[in-house]
Amino acid sequence: MALSAPRLDHVVVDARDRMDEAVRVYRALGFHMTGRSRHTLGSVNHLAVLESDYLELLGFDPAGETVRPDLLAWPAGLNGLVFGLEQPEDLYSELRERGVSVDPVQSFSRPVNLGGGVSQDARFRVVRLRAGTASFGRVYFCHHLTPELIWRPEWRGHPNGARSIAGIQIAVRDPGAAAELLTSMFGTEAMRPGPDGPNRSWTLAAGPVSVDFVTPEELSERYGDFAPDPAGRADYMAALTLRTASLAAAAQALEAGGVAAARIEERRIVVPASAAMNVALEFVE
Repeated sequence: MALSAPRLDHVVVDARDRMDEAVRVYRALGFHMTGRSRHTLGSVNHLAVLESDYLELLGFDPAGETVRPDLLAWPAGLNGLVFGLEQPEDLYSELRERGVSVDPVQSFSRPVNLGGGVSQDARFRVVRLRAGTASFGRVYFCHHLTPELIWRPEWRGHPNGARSIAGIQIAVRDPGAAAELLTSMFGTEAMRPGPDGPNRSWTLAAGPVSVDFVTPEELSERYGDFAPDPAGRADYMAALTLRTASLAAAAQALEAGGVAAARIEERRIVVPASAAMNVALEFVE
């Protein structure tokens, strides 16, 4: 089977035409951001590279000639959930057989500045769920043809101590419908209902990462006024939980960055979405 147990590759925070602002914000949050790069598709990005996954800031140059239409439909915030894969063509065929609407395999690249005047092209092949298939955002699979140009050791050290993505929280009106879509992709063994029952929440186990599908009411209980602005959406990706080597280091980095709105608790630090490009962030050890 081309489609095995789900493995999170990265998440995407859309910055739209506010990329300069987004980079400043995430550096203030204590992330080491890579330099700007431009995809052959027309978008631009910066990465916060972690141990086995990463956070991508994705946007476009408002003065550029090419703007990806799939980005224009989304407000600023967490909108991309990306899984890893190795066999794009087989995956495309298998998802179609399972009744999942997907677009054909797409290939693209972007230059990576390695310093000293050296640049190489990072190359990717992706399989995307067709627009509208997932009510809560863009979902796709990414095959890295050049992973050595992404997970470079000099990019993995962050002042906030971030090591990996531990969890993703997604608000949906009908968690059961979201679970049905993910079950059709990964099988019943990948999904489990939440402790309050299947009408309240479901969780996808993507390796060490928990992807929680919760009602907007449940999200509000978890984050209160730290939750993101839905921007007119009924279903939306809302929050990231990041595992850090040290909550003390994370607190120090946030203080150094002037992020005064963060709430520091005994076992976690929560940053309001208003201070993180419309994404609620949670740091845990």
